[in-house]
Amino acid sequence: MHVLGKNILNQIITTRPSESHKGNYGRVLTVGGNSQFGGAIILATSAAIHCGAGLSTCATSLDNLTALHTIVPEAMFIPFDSEYKLIDALTTADVILVGPGLGTNEDSLKILQIVLQHTTPEQQLIIDGSAITMIAEHHEFFPFLKKLHPILTPHQMEWQRLSSIKISEQDDIKNTLFQQKLQSTVVLKKYHTTIYHRDGSISQLAIGGPYMATGGMGDTLAGMIAGFLAQFKLKNYDYVVDAAVYAHSAIADKISTTKYVVLPTDIIAEIQSFMKLSVTP
Repeated sequence: MHVLGKNILNQIITTRPSESHKGNYGRVLTVGGNSQFGGAIILATSAAIHCGAGLSTCATSLDNLTALHTIVPEAMFIPFDSEYKLIDALTTADVILVGPGLGTNEDSLKILQIVLQHTTPEQQLIIDGSAITMIAEHHEFFPFLKKLHPILTPHQMEWQRLSSIKISEQDDIKNTLFQQKLQSTVVLKKYHTTIYHRDGSISQLAIGGPYMATGGMGDTLAGMIAGFLAQFKLKNYDYVVDAAVYAHSAIADKISTTKYVVLPTDIIAEIQSFMKLSVTP
């Protein structure tokens, strides 16, 4: 097991070339946020943008449009219940994040199915939140995981639903065996978050703490992973995922020195400055 340290940031975050444009830093599509849980997808989208994704589109409920454009004016919008608009956005994205606030009703299930059917192995797919729960309930989606090799970001209860491994029995051996069956990267969110990579290697955080126990924290992490993957295009994307996960908790650690509770919006507000201090010349 490899314990992540700040050196992972120096390996990934580099100075941008002088001649750059937004197309150089990737297209991110975030999909989620029904009328009840719009904040989840807005947090994820905001995190991706603050990390430096070049172009970001949010496919969400029309009910969230005003809030999205108020909080994240940099994001483009499409209604996620428009099948042809969603498919069109999927075909042009480099990184796709599906699940934050998506819900688990029939409409949500249809949206997830469209995403899985129209994503290709050449794209980076991150599956979070509600989407993980729906896959756990509909095993016919498992072949898509083996084909697309996504990054799954479950908390321990979502992992229990997906793997049938009880939280009390979740150890590296059991987790790895099931993760390898899925042929997916798994970011298991918990105290000392653990990342199970497709090559069998394991990375773990030694930072983070109870001050991060707030709703929306996982949505923000998923968005940061999307933003890092969009712009830092390494053949071995394991290092990029590791860097995003480490940065998320490292920012929270820094904020916690002056705040009792760290909110997801606190982390998002600090991403740009944190990355600037971590840049490799």
